[in-house]
Amino acid sequence: MKLKRYFPILQWLPLYGKETLASDLLAAVIVTIMLIPQSLAYAMLAGLPPEVGLYASIAPLFLYAIFGSSRTLAVGPVAVISLMTAAAAGNLALQGTPEYITVVLILTLMSGLMLTVMGLVRLGFLANFLSHPVISGFITASGLIIASSQARHVLGLEAEGLNFVTVMYGLIARIPDIHLLTLIIGSGSLIFLYANRRWGRALLSLTGLHPHTADMFSKAAPVLAVVVTTLVTWYWQLDQAGVKVVGDIPSGLPPLTLPMFIPGLWRDLFLAALLISIVGFVESVTVGQSLAAKQRQRIDPDQELIALGTANISSAFSGGMPVSGSFARSSVNYDAGAATPATGAFSAIGILLAALFLTPLIAFLPIATLGATIIVAVLSLIDLPAIKHTFVYAKSDFAAMLVTIVATLTQGVEIGIVAGVGLSLLLFLYRTSRPHYAVIGRLPNSEHFRNIERHEVETDDKIALLRIDESLYFANSRYLEDIVMGLVINQPKLNHLVLTCQAVNLIDASALDSLRTINSRLKDAGVQMHLAEVKGPVMDRLRKTDFLDEMSGVVYMSTYDAWKVLHERAEEAEDKPEAPKSTANSKLSES
Repeated sequence: MKLKRYFPILQWLPLYGKETLASDLLAAVIVTIMLIPQSLAYAMLAGLPPEVGLYASIAPLFLYAIFGSSRTLAVGPVAVISLMTAAAAGNLALQGTPEYITVVLILTLMSGLMLTVMGLVRLGFLANFLSHPVISGFITASGLIIASSQARHVLGLEAEGLNFVTVMYGLIARIPDIHLLTLIIGSGSLIFLYANRRWGRALLSLTGLHPHTADMFSKAAPVLAVVVTTLVTWYWQLDQAGVKVVGDIPSGLPPLTLPMFIPGLWRDLFLAALLISIVGFVESVTVGQSLAAKQRQRIDPDQELIALGTANISSAFSGGMPVSGSFARSSVNYDAGAATPATGAFSAIGILLAALFLTPLIAFLPIATLGATIIVAVLSLIDLPAIKHTFVYAKSDFAAMLVTIVATLTQGVEIGIVAGVGLSLLLFLYRTSRPHYAVIGRLPNSEHFRNIERHEVETDDKIALLRIDESLYFANSRYLEDIVMGLVINQPKLNHLVLTCQAVNLIDASALDSLRTINSRLKDAGVQMHLAEVKGPVMDRLRKTDFLDEMSGVVYMSTYDAWKVLHERAEEAEDKPEAPKSTANSKLSES
Protein backbone atom coordinates (compact mmCIF):
# COMPACT_ATOMS: atom_id res chain seq x y z
CA MET A 1 0.00 0.00 0.00
CA LYS A 2 2.82 2.40 0.77
CA LEU A 3 4.37 1.69 -2.65
CA LYS A 4 1.02 2.47 -4.30
CA ARG A 5 0.85 5.73 -2.37
CA TYR A 6 4.10 6.97 -3.89
CA PHE A 7 3.41 5.36 -7.29
CA PRO A 8 -0.29 5.98 -8.02
CA ILE A 9 0.17 4.37 -11.44
CA LEU A 10 0.07 1.02 -9.61
CA GLN A 11 -3.50 1.79 -8.55
CA TRP A 12 -5.01 2.23 -12.02
CA LEU A 13 -2.67 0.41 -14.41
CA PRO A 14 -3.69 -3.16 -13.37
CA LEU A 15 -7.33 -2.25 -14.16
CA TYR A 16 -6.52 -0.67 -17.51
CA GLY A 17 -8.73 -1.96 -20.34
CA LYS A 18 -9.68 -1.30 -23.94
CA GLU A 19 -12.49 1.13 -23.13
CA THR A 20 -10.20 3.15 -20.89
CA LEU A 21 -7.53 3.12 -23.58
CA ALA A 22 -9.97 4.44 -26.17
CA SER A 23 -11.10 7.26 -23.87
CA ASP A 24 -7.54 8.25 -23.01
CA LEU A 25 -6.40 8.20 -26.65
CA LEU A 26 -9.25 10.44 -27.77
CA ALA A 27 -8.57 12.93 -24.96
CA ALA A 28 -4.84 12.82 -25.72
CA VAL A 29 -5.37 13.73 -29.38
CA ILE A 30 -7.50 16.75 -28.44
CA VAL A 31 -5.13 17.93 -25.70
CA THR A 32 -2.08 17.47 -27.95
CA ILE A 33 -3.65 19.63 -30.66
CA MET A 34 -4.23 22.30 -28.04
CA LEU A 35 -0.82 21.87 -26.39
CA ILE A 36 1.38 22.29 -29.49
CA PRO A 37 0.66 25.99 -30.11
CA GLN A 38 0.47 26.72 -26.38
CA SER A 39 3.83 25.10 -25.64
CA LEU A 40 5.47 27.17 -28.38
CA ALA A 41 3.78 30.36 -27.18
CA TYR A 42 4.57 29.88 -23.50
CA ALA A 43 8.22 29.14 -24.24
CA MET A 44 8.47 32.46 -26.07
CA LEU A 45 6.61 34.14 -23.19
CA ALA A 46 9.35 32.81 -20.90
CA GLY A 47 11.96 34.32 -23.24
CA LEU A 48 13.06 30.92 -24.57
CA PRO A 49 13.30 29.37 -28.03
CA PRO A 50 9.91 27.86 -29.01
CA GLU A 51 11.23 24.30 -29.12
CA VAL A 52 11.86 24.48 -25.36
CA GLY A 53 8.09 24.47 -24.89
CA LEU A 54 7.89 21.22 -26.86
CA TYR A 55 10.69 19.67 -24.79
CA ALA A 56 8.88 20.67 -21.58
CA SER A 57 5.79 18.82 -22.82
CA ILE A 58 7.35 15.39 -23.21
CA ALA A 59 9.32 13.95 -20.26
CA PRO A 60 7.29 15.85 -17.58
CA LEU A 61 4.06 14.33 -18.89
CA PHE A 62 5.50 10.80 -18.67
CA LEU A 63 6.68 11.40 -15.10
CA TYR A 64 3.37 12.88 -14.01
CA ALA A 65 1.57 9.82 -15.40
CA ILE A 66 3.65 7.70 -13.00
CA PHE A 67 3.53 9.85 -9.88
CA GLY A 68 0.39 12.00 -10.28
CA SER A 69 -2.72 11.32 -8.21
CA SER A 70 -5.11 13.29 -10.45
CA ARG A 71 -6.75 11.37 -13.28
CA THR A 72 -7.35 14.46 -15.45
CA LEU A 73 -4.73 17.10 -14.61
CA ALA A 74 -2.82 18.18 -17.74
CA VAL A 75 0.77 19.17 -16.96
CA GLY A 76 3.02 21.33 -19.10
CA PRO A 77 4.04 24.95 -19.67
CA VAL A 78 1.50 27.47 -18.34
CA ALA A 79 1.19 31.22 -18.69
CA VAL A 80 1.77 32.44 -15.12
CA ILE A 81 4.75 30.16 -14.48
CA SER A 82 6.25 31.18 -17.84
CA LEU A 83 5.92 34.83 -16.84
CA MET A 84 7.54 34.17 -13.47
CA THR A 85 10.34 32.27 -15.21
CA ALA A 86 11.01 35.19 -17.54
CA ALA A 87 11.04 37.63 -14.61
CA ALA A 88 13.43 35.51 -12.52
CA ALA A 89 15.85 34.58 -15.31
CA GLY A 90 15.72 38.06 -16.82
CA ASN A 91 17.23 39.49 -13.64
CA LEU A 92 20.37 37.39 -14.09
CA ALA A 93 20.87 36.95 -17.83
CA LEU A 94 19.89 38.44 -21.17
CA GLN A 95 17.16 36.68 -23.14
CA GLY A 96 18.42 34.86 -26.20
CA THR A 97 21.82 34.05 -24.71
CA PRO A 98 23.13 30.62 -23.63
CA GLU A 99 23.46 32.01 -20.11
CA TYR A 100 19.72 32.68 -20.03
CA ILE A 101 18.93 29.08 -20.93
CA THR A 102 21.39 27.93 -18.26
CA VAL A 103 19.59 30.02 -15.66
CA VAL A 104 16.19 28.61 -16.70
CA LEU A 105 17.45 25.02 -16.48
CA ILE A 106 18.81 25.65 -12.99
CA LEU A 107 15.55 27.34 -11.99
CA THR A 108 13.57 24.36 -13.30
CA LEU A 109 15.74 21.87 -11.42
CA MET A 110 15.57 23.86 -8.18
CA SER A 111 11.79 24.07 -8.43
CA GLY A 112 11.60 20.32 -9.04
CA LEU A 113 13.83 19.51 -6.09
CA MET A 114 11.90 21.84 -3.79
CA LEU A 115 8.55 20.35 -4.78
CA THR A 116 9.80 16.79 -4.38
CA VAL A 117 11.32 17.41 -0.95
CA MET A 118 8.19 19.24 0.20
CA GLY A 119 6.12 16.27 -0.90
CA LEU A 120 8.33 13.70 0.81
CA VAL A 121 8.19 15.56 4.13
CA ARG A 122 4.46 16.27 3.62
CA LEU A 123 4.59 20.07 3.47
CA GLY A 124 1.58 20.48 1.23
CA PHE A 125 -0.03 22.62 3.90
CA LEU A 126 2.45 25.44 3.12
CA ALA A 127 0.30 26.33 0.14
CA ASN A 128 -2.36 27.44 2.63
CA PHE A 129 -0.28 30.54 3.33
CA LEU A 130 -1.29 31.78 -0.11
CA SER A 131 -4.81 33.03 0.53
CA HIS A 132 -7.33 32.94 -2.30
CA PRO A 133 -7.54 36.76 -2.58
CA VAL A 134 -3.74 36.96 -2.90
CA ILE A 135 -3.63 34.21 -5.52
CA SER A 136 -6.58 35.75 -7.37
CA GLY A 137 -4.99 39.20 -7.31
CA PHE A 138 -1.62 37.83 -8.40
CA ILE A 139 -3.07 35.84 -11.30
CA THR A 140 -5.20 38.80 -12.42
CA ALA A 141 -2.18 41.10 -12.41
CA SER A 142 -0.10 38.44 -14.14
CA GLY A 143 -2.77 38.12 -16.81
CA LEU A 144 -2.61 41.86 -17.45
CA ILE A 145 1.19 41.76 -17.65
CA ILE A 146 1.12 38.80 -20.02
CA ALA A 147 -1.48 40.42 -22.27
CA SER A 148 0.44 43.70 -22.39
CA SER A 149 3.74 41.95 -23.09
CA GLN A 150 2.21 40.04 -26.01
CA ALA A 151 0.50 43.10 -27.45
CA ARG A 152 3.84 44.17 -28.93
CA HIS A 153 3.94 40.98 -31.00
CA VAL A 154 0.40 41.57 -32.26
CA LEU A 155 1.30 45.16 -33.17
CA GLY A 156 4.74 44.38 -34.56
CA LEU A 157 6.53 46.68 -32.12
CA GLU A 158 9.83 46.40 -30.27
CA ALA A 159 8.52 47.86 -27.03
CA GLU A 160 10.14 46.50 -23.89
CA GLY A 161 9.54 47.05 -20.18
CA LEU A 162 10.21 45.64 -16.75
CA ASN A 163 6.59 45.74 -15.60
CA PHE A 164 3.06 46.50 -16.76
CA VAL A 165 3.45 50.27 -16.44
CA THR A 166 6.68 50.50 -18.44
CA VAL A 167 5.42 48.02 -21.06
CA MET A 168 2.26 50.04 -21.63
CA TYR A 169 4.24 53.26 -21.78
CA GLY A 170 6.56 51.73 -24.37
CA LEU A 171 3.62 50.52 -26.46
CA ILE A 172 1.88 53.87 -26.43
CA ALA A 173 5.11 55.72 -27.28
CA ARG A 174 5.70 53.49 -30.34
CA ILE A 175 2.19 53.44 -31.80
CA PRO A 176 3.37 55.28 -34.95
CA ASP A 177 5.77 52.38 -35.64
CA ILE A 178 3.06 49.69 -35.84
CA HIS A 179 3.76 47.17 -38.60
CA LEU A 180 0.62 46.97 -40.72
CA LEU A 181 0.93 43.38 -42.00
CA THR A 182 1.75 42.11 -38.53
CA LEU A 183 -1.22 44.04 -37.12
CA ILE A 184 -3.54 42.48 -39.69
CA ILE A 185 -2.34 38.95 -38.86
CA GLY A 186 -2.22 39.51 -35.10
CA SER A 187 -5.51 41.38 -34.75
CA GLY A 188 -7.23 38.98 -37.16
CA SER A 189 -6.07 36.02 -35.07
CA LEU A 190 -7.07 37.83 -31.90
CA ILE A 191 -10.58 38.62 -33.14
CA PHE A 192 -11.07 35.08 -34.44
CA LEU A 193 -9.89 33.43 -31.24
CA TYR A 194 -11.88 35.76 -29.01
CA ALA A 195 -15.05 35.35 -31.09
CA ASN A 196 -14.56 31.60 -30.98
CA ARG A 197 -14.21 31.70 -27.20
CA ARG A 198 -17.42 33.69 -26.85
CA TRP A 199 -19.65 32.22 -29.56
CA GLY A 200 -17.80 29.34 -31.24
CA ARG A 201 -19.49 26.51 -29.39
CA ALA A 202 -22.97 27.96 -29.90
CA LEU A 203 -22.44 28.58 -33.61
CA LEU A 204 -21.08 25.09 -34.20
CA SER A 205 -24.03 23.61 -32.31
CA LEU A 206 -26.36 25.39 -34.75
CA THR A 207 -24.83 23.32 -37.57
CA GLY A 208 -26.19 20.17 -35.97
CA LEU A 209 -23.09 19.04 -34.12
CA HIS A 210 -23.52 17.47 -30.72
CA PRO A 211 -22.76 20.10 -28.02
CA HIS A 212 -19.83 18.06 -26.72
CA THR A 213 -18.35 17.69 -30.21
CA ALA A 214 -18.92 21.38 -30.90
CA ASP A 215 -17.08 22.23 -27.69
CA MET A 216 -14.10 20.10 -28.69
CA PHE A 217 -13.89 21.70 -32.14
CA SER A 218 -14.18 25.14 -30.57
CA LYS A 219 -11.27 24.47 -28.24
CA ALA A 220 -9.12 23.38 -31.19
CA ALA A 221 -9.56 26.82 -32.82
CA PRO A 222 -5.97 27.95 -32.00
CA VAL A 223 -4.68 25.17 -34.24
CA LEU A 224 -6.79 26.52 -37.12
CA ALA A 225 -5.39 30.03 -36.51
CA VAL A 226 -1.85 28.61 -36.54
CA VAL A 227 -2.40 26.63 -39.74
CA VAL A 228 -4.08 29.45 -41.67
CA THR A 229 -1.65 32.21 -40.72
CA THR A 230 1.35 29.95 -41.30
CA LEU A 231 0.12 29.05 -44.81
CA VAL A 232 -0.65 32.70 -45.62
CA THR A 233 2.77 33.81 -44.43
CA TRP A 234 4.50 31.03 -46.36
CA TYR A 235 2.55 31.53 -49.59
CA TRP A 236 3.08 35.27 -49.79
CA GLN A 237 6.52 35.20 -48.14
CA LEU A 238 5.39 37.76 -45.61
CA ASP A 239 8.48 37.15 -43.49
CA GLN A 240 10.42 39.07 -46.15
CA ALA A 241 7.99 41.96 -45.73
CA GLY A 242 8.78 42.33 -42.04
CA VAL A 243 6.38 39.85 -40.43
CA LYS A 244 8.32 38.07 -37.69
CA VAL A 245 8.05 34.30 -37.74
CA VAL A 246 9.14 31.50 -35.44
CA GLY A 247 11.87 30.44 -37.86
CA ASP A 248 13.68 27.17 -38.05
CA ILE A 249 13.07 24.87 -35.10
CA PRO A 250 15.48 21.97 -34.69
CA SER A 251 13.88 18.58 -35.22
CA GLY A 252 14.67 15.63 -33.03
CA LEU A 253 14.43 14.26 -29.55
CA PRO A 254 14.77 16.54 -26.53
CA PRO A 255 18.44 17.02 -25.70
CA LEU A 256 19.98 15.62 -22.54
CA THR A 257 20.90 18.67 -20.45
CA LEU A 258 22.77 18.89 -17.18
CA PRO A 259 21.94 21.99 -15.12
CA MET A 260 25.14 23.47 -13.71
CA PHE A 261 25.78 23.77 -9.99
CA ILE A 262 26.87 27.35 -9.43
CA PRO A 263 26.40 28.14 -5.71
CA GLY A 264 26.00 31.88 -6.19
CA LEU A 265 23.44 31.43 -8.95
CA TRP A 266 21.50 28.85 -6.96
CA ARG A 267 21.40 31.25 -4.04
CA ASP A 268 20.15 34.11 -6.22
CA LEU A 269 17.41 31.91 -7.68
CA PHE A 270 16.23 30.41 -4.39
CA LEU A 271 13.32 32.77 -3.73
CA ALA A 272 12.16 32.73 -7.34
CA ALA A 273 12.27 28.93 -7.44
CA LEU A 274 10.31 28.72 -4.18
CA LEU A 275 7.62 31.10 -5.44
CA ILE A 276 7.34 29.30 -8.78
CA SER A 277 7.03 26.01 -6.91
CA ILE A 278 4.31 27.19 -4.55
CA VAL A 279 2.29 29.10 -7.15
CA GLY A 280 2.49 26.18 -9.59
CA PHE A 281 1.49 23.74 -6.86
CA VAL A 282 -1.48 25.84 -5.70
CA GLU A 283 -2.72 26.26 -9.25
CA SER A 284 -2.34 22.54 -9.98
CA VAL A 285 -4.01 21.35 -6.78
CA THR A 286 -6.88 23.80 -7.19
CA VAL A 287 -7.57 22.53 -10.70
CA GLY A 288 -7.01 18.89 -9.73
CA GLN A 289 -9.33 19.03 -6.74
CA SER A 290 -12.14 20.74 -8.64
CA LEU A 291 -12.04 18.12 -11.42
CA ALA A 292 -11.63 15.23 -8.99
CA ALA A 293 -14.73 16.37 -7.09
CA LYS A 294 -16.78 16.08 -10.29
CA GLN A 295 -15.73 12.43 -10.57
CA ARG A 296 -16.13 11.72 -6.85
CA GLN A 297 -12.43 11.11 -6.59
CA ARG A 298 -9.73 12.70 -4.48
CA ILE A 299 -6.16 13.77 -4.98
CA ASP A 300 -3.32 13.71 -2.49
CA PRO A 301 -1.71 17.19 -2.23
CA ASP A 302 1.57 15.78 -0.90
CA GLN A 303 1.72 13.25 -3.73
CA GLU A 304 1.01 16.07 -6.17
CA LEU A 305 4.09 17.82 -4.85
CA ILE A 306 6.16 14.75 -5.64
CA ALA A 307 4.57 14.39 -9.07
CA LEU A 308 5.13 18.02 -10.02
CA GLY A 309 8.62 17.87 -8.55
CA THR A 310 9.69 14.87 -10.60
CA ALA A 311 8.06 16.40 -13.68
CA ASN A 312 10.14 19.56 -13.28
CA ILE A 313 13.32 17.60 -12.59
CA SER A 314 12.81 15.64 -15.81
CA SER A 315 12.15 18.91 -17.64
CA ALA A 316 15.46 20.32 -16.39
CA PHE A 317 17.35 17.30 -17.71
CA SER A 318 15.59 17.33 -21.08
CA GLY A 319 16.07 20.94 -22.13
CA GLY A 320 12.71 22.14 -20.82
CA MET A 321 11.32 24.83 -18.52
CA PRO A 322 9.20 24.92 -15.34
CA VAL A 323 5.85 23.15 -15.74
CA SER A 324 2.63 22.98 -13.79
CA GLY A 325 -0.98 21.95 -14.14
CA SER A 326 -2.98 23.90 -16.72
CA PHE A 327 -6.58 24.87 -15.98
CA ALA A 328 -7.59 25.17 -19.65
CA ARG A 329 -5.98 21.94 -20.84
CA SER A 330 -7.13 20.04 -17.77
CA SER A 331 -10.71 21.13 -18.41
CA VAL A 332 -10.42 20.00 -22.03
CA ASN A 333 -8.87 16.74 -20.82
CA TYR A 334 -11.80 16.15 -18.49
CA ASP A 335 -14.44 17.11 -21.06
CA ALA A 336 -12.80 14.83 -23.65
CA GLY A 337 -13.30 11.86 -21.33
CA ALA A 338 -9.80 11.24 -19.98
CA ALA A 339 -9.98 8.33 -17.56
CA THR A 340 -6.39 8.01 -16.27
CA PRO A 341 -3.10 9.91 -16.22
CA ALA A 342 -2.10 7.80 -19.23
CA THR A 343 -3.69 10.59 -21.28
CA GLY A 344 -0.69 12.73 -20.43
CA ALA A 345 1.72 10.04 -21.56
CA PHE A 346 -0.13 9.70 -24.87
CA SER A 347 -0.05 13.49 -25.27
CA ALA A 348 3.69 13.38 -24.66
CA ILE A 349 4.03 10.87 -27.50
CA GLY A 350 2.08 13.23 -29.73
CA ILE A 351 4.36 16.15 -28.83
CA LEU A 352 7.40 13.93 -29.38
CA LEU A 353 6.18 13.10 -32.90
CA ALA A 354 5.59 16.79 -33.51
CA ALA A 355 9.15 17.58 -32.39
CA LEU A 356 10.49 14.90 -34.73
CA PHE A 357 8.44 15.55 -37.87
CA LEU A 358 6.37 18.75 -37.72
CA THR A 359 8.89 21.43 -36.78
CA PRO A 360 9.78 22.29 -40.40
CA LEU A 361 6.12 23.16 -40.97
CA ILE A 362 6.18 25.71 -38.12
CA ALA A 363 9.01 27.85 -39.52
CA PHE A 364 6.57 30.34 -41.10
CA LEU A 365 4.30 30.56 -38.06
CA PRO A 366 3.89 34.30 -37.28
CA ILE A 367 4.87 35.31 -33.79
CA ALA A 368 1.84 37.61 -33.85
CA THR A 369 -0.39 34.52 -33.97
CA LEU A 370 1.29 33.08 -30.90
CA GLY A 371 0.91 36.43 -29.17
CA ALA A 372 -2.81 36.46 -29.95
CA THR A 373 -3.10 32.87 -28.72
CA ILE A 374 -1.55 33.83 -25.38
CA ILE A 375 -3.67 36.96 -24.97
CA VAL A 376 -6.92 35.07 -25.47
CA ALA A 377 -5.72 32.21 -23.26
CA VAL A 378 -4.97 34.54 -20.33
CA LEU A 379 -8.28 36.38 -20.54
CA SER A 380 -9.72 33.76 -18.21
CA LEU A 381 -7.03 34.64 -15.66
CA ILE A 382 -8.22 38.23 -15.31
CA ASP A 383 -10.99 38.06 -12.72
CA LEU A 384 -12.16 41.63 -12.16
CA PRO A 385 -15.50 40.64 -10.52
CA ALA A 386 -13.50 38.90 -7.76
CA ILE A 387 -12.01 42.27 -6.81
CA LYS A 388 -15.48 43.75 -6.29
CA HIS A 389 -16.76 40.72 -4.38
CA THR A 390 -13.75 40.70 -2.07
CA PHE A 391 -14.11 44.43 -1.41
CA VAL A 392 -17.74 43.98 -0.41
CA TYR A 393 -17.13 40.91 1.76
CA ALA A 394 -13.84 41.57 3.58
CA LYS A 395 -11.90 44.82 3.49
CA SER A 396 -8.75 43.24 4.93
CA ASP A 397 -8.69 40.54 2.23
CA PHE A 398 -9.34 43.24 -0.37
CA ALA A 399 -6.34 45.18 0.96
CA ALA A 400 -4.11 42.14 0.51
CA MET A 401 -5.51 41.57 -2.99
CA LEU A 402 -5.04 45.22 -3.96
CA VAL A 403 -1.47 45.34 -2.67
CA THR A 404 -0.71 42.15 -4.61
CA ILE A 405 -2.15 43.57 -7.83
CA VAL A 406 -0.46 46.96 -7.54
CA ALA A 407 2.90 45.53 -6.49
CA THR A 408 2.82 42.92 -9.26
CA LEU A 409 1.91 45.46 -11.93
CA THR A 410 4.46 48.04 -10.84
CA GLN A 411 7.30 46.06 -9.26
CA GLY A 412 7.13 42.59 -10.83
CA VAL A 413 5.75 39.15 -10.07
CA GLU A 414 8.12 38.16 -7.27
CA ILE A 415 7.70 41.34 -5.26
CA GLY A 416 3.96 41.26 -5.91
CA ILE A 417 3.34 37.83 -4.46
CA VAL A 418 5.75 38.35 -1.55
CA ALA A 419 3.99 41.62 -0.70
CA GLY A 420 0.58 39.96 -0.86
CA VAL A 421 1.59 37.00 1.30
CA GLY A 422 3.39 39.27 3.77
CA LEU A 423 0.40 41.58 4.15
CA SER A 424 -1.97 38.61 4.49
CA LEU A 425 0.10 37.19 7.35
CA LEU A 426 0.30 40.59 9.05
CA LEU A 427 -3.45 41.05 8.75
CA PHE A 428 -4.00 37.54 10.10
CA LEU A 429 -1.79 38.26 13.09
CA TYR A 430 -3.59 41.56 13.65
CA ARG A 431 -7.05 39.96 13.49
CA THR A 432 -6.15 37.06 15.76
CA SER A 433 -4.27 39.33 18.15
CA ARG A 434 -7.56 41.13 18.80
CA PRO A 435 -10.03 38.23 18.72
CA HIS A 436 -13.75 38.72 18.80
CA TYR A 437 -15.22 38.14 22.23
CA ALA A 438 -18.70 38.32 23.69
CA VAL A 439 -20.23 38.43 27.12
CA ILE A 440 -23.04 35.91 26.80
CA GLY A 441 -26.28 35.22 28.64
CA ARG A 442 -28.87 32.48 28.70
CA LEU A 443 -31.77 32.50 26.27
CA PRO A 444 -34.88 32.17 28.46
CA ASN A 445 -36.07 28.60 29.10
CA SER A 446 -33.23 27.02 27.14
CA GLU A 447 -29.69 25.73 27.44
CA HIS A 448 -28.42 28.11 24.76
CA PHE A 449 -26.32 31.22 25.30
CA ARG A 450 -25.93 34.28 23.08
CA ASN A 451 -24.25 37.69 23.01
CA ILE A 452 -25.96 40.02 25.47
CA GLU A 453 -25.65 42.88 22.96
CA ARG A 454 -27.57 41.02 20.26
CA HIS A 455 -30.24 39.07 22.14
CA GLU A 456 -32.66 39.31 25.04
CA VAL A 457 -30.98 37.00 27.54
CA GLU A 458 -30.85 36.22 31.26
CA THR A 459 -27.80 37.54 33.12
CA ASP A 460 -26.54 37.64 36.69
CA ASP A 461 -24.44 40.56 37.89
CA LYS A 462 -22.40 38.14 40.04
CA ILE A 463 -21.53 35.88 37.08
CA ALA A 464 -19.85 36.76 33.77
CA LEU A 465 -19.75 34.29 30.90
CA LEU A 466 -17.02 35.38 28.48
CA ARG A 467 -16.79 33.65 25.10
CA ILE A 468 -13.46 33.99 23.27
CA ASP A 469 -13.89 33.26 19.56
CA GLU A 470 -10.27 32.41 18.79
CA SER A 471 -7.48 30.11 19.84
CA LEU A 472 -5.25 31.59 22.52
CA TYR A 473 -1.62 32.13 21.56
CA PHE A 474 1.23 34.56 22.07
CA ALA A 475 -0.22 37.31 19.84
CA ASN A 476 -3.52 37.67 21.72
CA SER A 477 -2.70 36.56 25.27
CA ARG A 478 -2.17 40.12 26.58
CA TYR A 479 -5.36 41.23 24.85
CA LEU A 480 -7.28 38.59 26.81
CA GLU A 481 -5.86 39.96 30.04
CA ASP A 482 -7.10 43.45 29.14
CA ILE A 483 -10.56 42.15 28.24
CA VAL A 484 -10.96 40.25 31.51
CA MET A 485 -9.74 43.07 33.74
CA GLY A 486 -11.97 45.55 31.93
CA LEU A 487 -14.93 43.25 32.55
CA VAL A 488 -14.09 43.00 36.27
CA ILE A 489 -13.85 46.77 36.59
CA ASN A 490 -17.20 47.32 34.87
CA GLN A 491 -18.99 44.65 36.92
CA PRO A 492 -18.23 45.44 40.60
CA LYS A 493 -20.50 42.71 42.03
CA LEU A 494 -18.77 40.00 40.02
CA ASN A 495 -17.89 36.80 41.92
CA HIS A 496 -17.43 34.30 39.11
CA LEU A 497 -15.89 34.60 35.65
CA VAL A 498 -16.40 31.70 33.21
CA LEU A 499 -14.27 31.53 30.08
CA THR A 500 -16.29 29.52 27.56
CA CYS A 501 -13.79 27.83 25.27
CA GLN A 502 -15.86 26.22 22.51
CA ALA A 503 -13.89 28.17 19.87
CA VAL A 504 -10.48 27.61 21.47
CA ASN A 505 -8.49 24.96 19.59
CA LEU A 506 -5.13 25.85 21.11
CA ILE A 507 -3.66 27.36 24.25
CA ASP A 508 0.06 27.90 23.78
CA ALA A 509 2.65 28.53 26.51
CA SER A 510 2.29 32.32 26.34
CA ALA A 511 -1.47 32.09 26.64
CA LEU A 512 -1.13 29.66 29.55
CA ASP A 513 1.04 32.20 31.38
CA SER A 514 -1.61 34.83 30.73
CA LEU A 515 -4.29 32.54 32.16
CA ARG A 516 -2.15 32.11 35.27
CA THR A 517 -1.85 35.89 35.52
CA ILE A 518 -5.60 36.35 35.03
CA ASN A 519 -6.34 33.73 37.68
CA SER A 520 -3.99 35.43 40.14
CA ARG A 521 -5.42 38.91 39.55
CA LEU A 522 -8.99 37.64 39.85
CA LYS A 523 -8.11 35.95 43.16
CA ASP A 524 -6.85 39.28 44.45
CA ALA A 525 -10.14 40.86 43.33
CA GLY A 526 -12.22 38.14 45.04
CA VAL A 527 -13.35 36.59 41.76
CA GLN A 528 -13.12 32.90 40.88
CA MET A 529 -12.12 31.91 37.35
CA HIS A 530 -13.80 28.91 35.72
CA LEU A 531 -13.53 27.23 32.32
CA ALA A 532 -16.29 25.65 30.27
CA GLU A 533 -16.51 23.56 27.10
CA VAL A 534 -12.77 22.95 26.91
CA LYS A 535 -11.96 20.74 23.94
CA GLY A 536 -10.31 17.38 24.53
CA PRO A 537 -6.88 18.15 22.99
CA VAL A 538 -6.71 21.44 24.91
CA MET A 539 -7.66 19.73 28.17
CA ASP A 540 -5.04 17.04 27.57
CA ARG A 541 -2.35 19.71 27.42
CA LEU A 542 -3.69 21.56 30.47
CA ARG A 543 -3.61 18.34 32.49
CA LYS A 544 0.13 18.10 31.85
CA THR A 545 0.59 21.31 33.85
CA ASP A 546 -0.31 22.39 37.38
CA PHE A 547 -2.60 25.15 36.10
CA LEU A 548 -5.81 23.26 36.96
CA ASP A 549 -4.59 22.90 40.56
CA GLU A 550 -3.80 26.60 40.76
CA MET A 551 -7.06 27.74 39.20
CA SER A 552 -9.51 29.16 41.74
CA GLY A 553 -12.56 27.71 40.00
CA VAL A 554 -13.48 24.49 38.18
CA VAL A 555 -13.85 23.19 34.63
CA TYR A 556 -17.44 22.65 33.49
CA MET A 557 -18.53 20.35 30.70
CA SER A 558 -20.88 22.94 29.24
CA THR A 559 -21.76 26.60 29.55
CA TYR A 560 -25.20 25.61 30.80
CA ASP A 561 -23.66 23.50 33.60
CA ALA A 562 -21.56 26.45 34.70
CA TRP A 563 -24.51 28.83 34.61
CA LYS A 564 -26.82 26.44 36.47
CA VAL A 565 -24.38 25.65 39.30
CA LEU A 566 -23.06 29.17 39.82
CA HIS A 567 -26.46 30.85 39.48
CA GLU A 568 -27.98 28.52 42.08
CA ARG A 569 -25.08 29.13 44.46
CA ALA A 570 -25.42 32.88 44.01
CA GLU A 571 -29.08 32.69 44.86
CA GLU A 572 -28.46 30.50 47.94
CA ALA A 573 -25.69 32.56 49.41
CA GLU A 574 -25.60 35.96 47.78
CA ASP A 575 -22.54 37.24 49.59
CA LYS A 576 -20.83 33.96 50.52
CA PRO A 577 -17.83 33.10 48.29
CA GLU A 578 -17.53 29.56 46.98
CA ALA A 579 -15.09 27.38 48.99
CA PRO A 580 -11.99 26.62 46.97
CA LYS A 581 -11.35 23.03 45.89
CA SER A 582 -8.26 21.26 47.18
CA THR A 583 -7.59 18.46 44.71
CA ALA A 584 -7.06 18.15 41.00
CA ASN A 585 -10.20 16.04 40.64
CA SER A 586 -12.25 18.81 42.19
CA LYS A 587 -11.38 20.97 39.21
CA LEU A 588 -13.84 19.03 37.09
CA SER A 589 -17.48 20.00 37.30
CA GLU A 590 -19.70 17.83 39.43
CA SER A 591 -22.63 18.68 37.18
